[in-house]
Amino acid sequence: MTERNRGMQEQWTEMFGRMNEAMARTMEQNVEAQAAFAESWADAMDESMPTEEAMTEGFEGVAGAYDVWMDAAEQLFERTADAAEGEDVELGEMRDIWLQSANEAFKQVMSTSAFAAGNGQLFEALMDLQEQSREASTEALAQMGMASAKEVDEVAERLVELERRQHSVEKKLDRILAAVEE
Repeated sequence: MTERNRGMQEQWTEMFGRMNEAMARTMEQNVEAQAAFAESWADAMDESMPTEEAMTEGFEGVAGAYDVWMDAAEQLFERTADAAEGEDVELGEMRDIWLQSANEAFKQVMSTSAFAAGNGQLFEALMDLQEQSREASTEALAQMGMASAKEVDEVAERLVELERRQHSVEKKLDRILAAVEE
């Protein structure tokens, strides 16, 4: 083997190694994303047991998303094999496969009534948390002898009303003074 061929072989091996590492990282990230998604979905479902029909629909959505991810993995494997055979494959094409698959997988799950119910529960929990936070901050301000936002708003409204009344009284005084001077 000539020195030139050996150099090209090393470059090819290095390039293919980098592609394999990138593919392995991508697959690992994909599996982690799927696991996190499934875990968050399961957590949302734990809050209250949906109907059997909603559960079935939810599992079908997750199964559909899984199929989409597996199709993407297969496409990427095929494109990697094409690259190994010398075909010019752009990394952007591989990225696009994952992005399109992610969008489609999320559509599969987000279109289920189970997902909508889970989001409703999450929104309700967030609203409760917001109210608890508001109450805690109001209580903390009161303990420090400071006014809450609500109390400041009430004072501001009173000031505006006092200014309106003062302006009205000033107009009446101006009319009385004008009448007395005539």
